[in-house]
Formats: sequence, structure tokens, C-alpha cells
Amino acid sequence: MTIVTTSGLDGNDIGLTANSFNSVSLTPPLVLWSLKKDSLSFDAFVAADFFAVHVLAQDQEIYSSRFASRGVDKFADLNLARGPGNIPLLNDCAARFVCKTAFRYAGGDHEIFVGEVVEFDHSDLPPLLFHNGKYAKLLQVELETNTDITTEEEMSGLDQGFLITLLGRAHTQMQSKIRTELSCRRLTINQYYLISLLGSFDNRTLDQLRDVLARAEMEVNDEMVEDLINKNLISYDPTSEHLTRLTTAGQKLLMELASLSKDIENHALEELDFDQQQSLKLMLLEIITTTDPGPPASWPSKLNQLTNNTRCGG
Repeated sequence: MTIVTTSGLDGNDIGLTANSFNSVSLTPPLVLWSLKKDSLSFDAFVAADFFAVHVLAQDQEIYSSRFASRGVDKFADLNLARGPGNIPLLNDCAARFVCKTAFRYAGGDHEIFVGEVVEFDHSDLPPLLFHNGKYAKLLQVELETNTDITTEEEMSGLDQGFLITLLGRAHTQMQSKIRTELSCRRLTINQYYLISLLGSFDNRTLDQLRDVLARAEMEVNDEMVEDLINKNLISYDPTSEHLTRLTTAGQKLLMELASLSKDIENHALEELDFDQQQSLKLMLLEIITTTDPGPPASWPSKLNQLTNNTRCGG
């Protein structure tokens, strides 16, 4: 659970509870979150040059409830620090990202804010995620009341219960909007994955990037790379160990597509409460960790953890 804060147009402290926080890129360090356009705080965040995202610790549940409420003094009796633009900073959180507003993207009834991280603090405190036992109970109820999940698809009674079938169907349905956007930009889904991978692991060789994508059965050929170079989305230096990196235009495109992906995720999860969303993500991460065959041989050993963190989503 996170709280996002900023300073309003009148100098007042603004803050709200948000569950839409995600990282976008490591180089440069970018994060995003989304806010409904009918929010009372919307105008303040649109006008703000800086904001802060606080990942709450387990013992800060009271803050989550307070900042989700209307008509209360959310900052009453809080020991605050101050950041750039005089934004209020909460203390004793699991993590805190102080950000400069880099980009805003309209996503349906939401506005998606992308921030460049200018300061980062973290502690060893466990984050506020869920209550003991609640996720398992909620998941059980959801499965029991939604057993007839097929529509008109020709799926056998055996196949419809397979995890691999459910994951594949969810992936295909969520990815369709991304494919439509890519088609408008004359890009392929594999090119999108390459751009997304460079957002987390910039300045890598083409062989290293291809090895990672090959694990997901995605081929990046020379023609795809040449097309991205011609579109000024990536740069490729054959004289320097064939290192590849995103251009400024490529970074901007990545932010736009990441914002679109986040909006698709928000709509896909809107029928689930925060606890269910976190439970789903944690269980998927556990499956990924359990089935991960390890990093490609071309990656240095100190980067062995990269494939667990690669965000080729959409």
C-alpha cells in the first residue's frame, strides 16, 4: 500500500492512498501511479512539479485508512519532513520515492503520472501488503463462485481448469490493446518487449537481450533492430561491444506504453480489492520463481537475478 503526497496550488499539503504504484525504468529511474480524474486532489497533482510515493510499513495501516478518507486532516499530528517544492514527506516508511513529474498520460477515466526518482530512502521494515490468512480465503471464494469461466470458446472441461490455459487467456486478452497501439506506431510486439527490456537493463549487448527474450520464445532479428534504429528509438554502437541503449525518444515511448499497460492492468483488476490484487501478484511471482530455469549463459553472474525482475509485461 502506498501514499502519494504533494504540495497544492495554495501551499496546502495534499495526500492520498494509492494502490497503482509501479516501477517503469531503472535507467533513468522512473515510477508511475494513476489517479481518477474526478479526485478532489486531481488538479493539485496535475500542477505539481514534484510528488512523493511512500510504501507503508506493516504498522502504518492507520495511515492507509486516514489518507483514503475525505473530510479529515490527513496530516494532523504527523512528524513530516520536506522535499523539493516543499512537498510533505512521511517518516518511518518501508520505502520512499521523491519524484520530479516527468510525464502525464491520459488513460480512460484516470491520469497516469510518471515521475523521475530524485531521492530514494528505504528501511528494513516489512511493507503493508495483506492480513494473515485473508488472501487464501478470498481466493477460495472467488474460485468457488466462478467455476463456469468459459464463454463460447471451444475449450474442453479439462483444459479450462489448467493454470497454463488461464494464464494464456488472460495474457492474450490484456495484450490486445497493447498490440493495437503498437500497430498504430508500426511496431511489433517483439520490438515492444525489446524496448521494455532496455528500460530495465539499458546498455547491454544485442546477444544478451536476445537471449533473455528467447526464453519467452521471442525472436529479435536484425531487421527489427534496424527498424528501431531508423525510428530513433534505440542506439546501437557496433564499435563498443555492440552495446544497445534507448534514445530519448525511446525512453518517452517506453513511458507512454508503460502508462497504457498500467491502465489496462487497472481495468483488468478493478473488480478485485487491494488484498486480492496483491495476493494474485505475489502468487504469480512465486510461480515465476519456482519455474525459472535461471539466467542465460551470456549474462554476467552478478546479473543472475535480472530475469526474475525483467518486466516484459503488457
